[in-house]
Amino acid sequence: MLIDVPDTALTTFRAMWAELDRIGVHPTGTRRYSWTAEDAALRKWFTAQASARGMEVHTDANGNIRAWWGGRPADGDAGVVTGSHLDSVADGGKWDGPLGVLLGFLAVDALAAAEARGEFVRARPVGVVDYMDEEGTRFGVACLGSKLMSGVLDPEKARALTDADGVSLAEAMRAAGADPDRIGRDDAEITLSGAQVEVHIEQGKQLVGLEAPVGVASAIWPHGRWSFTFDGVADHAGTARLVDRKDAALPFASTVLAARAVAEELDARATFGRFHVEPGGP
Repeated sequence: MLIDVPDTALTTFRAMWAELDRIGVHPTGTRRYSWTAEDAALRKWFTAQASARGMEVHTDANGNIRAWWGGRPADGDAGVVTGSHLDSVADGGKWDGPLGVLLGFLAVDALAAAEARGEFVRARPVGVVDYMDEEGTRFGVACLGSKLMSGVLDPEKARALTDADGVSLAEAMRAAGADPDRIGRDDAEITLSGAQVEVHIEQGKQLVGLEAPVGVASAIWPHGRWSFTFDGVADHAGTARLVDRKDAALPFASTVLAARAVAEELDARATFGRFHVEPGGP
């Protein structure tokens, strides 16, 4: 079934995006991290958009926020959910995540207009979701909100996660007015999503080469993060003989190259995003 998009959709899109575009913007990119002032501003934007459409807003114990058109599903029922996330990677692109949330609200507009014309009958509630800390930039665990909700991540382990400044997730949540003691698996919230779809900006350049405006995913890359420690011995950079050196940067460099070679062989993806050398003398 095809539903006409309201003529005002583009104007609405631009107005919504203009508000989002101002949050967490830095000269080098977007910085929208979980449980921060920027995060609070994003959640305020989400709630305002939902309220303008008469949608019921609910935030679960893990920080995931949903807006329901047609009311929150009753016990035992399930809705159709769309959306994404509003947080960003460090200096990330503005469209990564927010586009899916914004278009979720515009989809509700289109459905509501079709319903008013008698062209659409809503059989289930429709939800728009913003998953908390999907990128995992601040505390190092991707999909933090949904992992907690689904029980994949242990709550005690999650509370002890720390950011680069040593602030724990528990401390950050309390500072933002949330209760870290309530996080964890939430079967009630899981059952509310009978079906879910996400619109996402393309993060590569494949569609350009295919001259395709839209791609539909048939699978998703499995995702993992690892931390390696390479031990060596600091020595004099100028006079210590090569044969006597135990330079930790060498096995690190070999690992980077090996990961790249294996990724090319398997048509996979691999990158090293952060490294730290001690004592770091030049």
